[in-house]
Amino acid sequence: MKTLILVDIQNDFMPGGALPVPRGDTIVEVVNGLQPGFGLAVATQDWHPPGHASFASQHPGRAAFESVELDGLPQTLWPDHCVQGEWGAKFHPDLDTRAVQAIFRKGVDPRVDSYSCFYDNARRRSTGLAGYLREKGATELYFCGLAAEICVFYSLRDALDFGYPCVLIMDGVMPLDEREYEKARDELHTAGARLMRARDVFCEIPG
Repeated sequence: MKTLILVDIQNDFMPGGALPVPRGDTIVEVVNGLQPGFGLAVATQDWHPPGHASFASQHPGRAAFESVELDGLPQTLWPDHCVQGEWGAKFHPDLDTRAVQAIFRKGVDPRVDSYSCFYDNARRRSTGLAGYLREKGATELYFCGLAAEICVFYSLRDALDFGYPCVLIMDGVMPLDEREYEKARDELHTAGARLMRARDVFCEIPG
């Protein structure tokens, strides 16, 4: 079954949010248009407890976007964002979630960040998404969401490691950093992911 994965399409990653992805809101219409064609659609949410260790506010003397080591892992310090239950953690109000059959939350461990929608960055905690996809009979995964070179990239890379054929929907993602996105996109393509636009995806679904 062809499956659409909506990664972190949340208020804090939109213009006006705490960690805005430039033009992040422009993907919402694309994502809404894609959903009806898929047999399965799932969504993920960044879902941080207050005072998460990845927040710059928890590191006196440090600023957002600086790099530190956190429990042995490299960590970019972020503005406080996607805090559980707050406005910023909610999906964008224009995102149509009627076709979304399950939501998987990540970043819930207060000491470990989570970019991939499958695991935390230490790979100690699974979100449960991998098992869910197996149970549902997913055969090919199509990714959209925010930010392209971070959570979408790491999610897609893990999906490739699981052996799934994967598609990056290029007009269904936006990056924080365009140069980093170019490198991430090239890496994914080299690893076997297909890069497609939404109009071309429509030619393949349903399937």
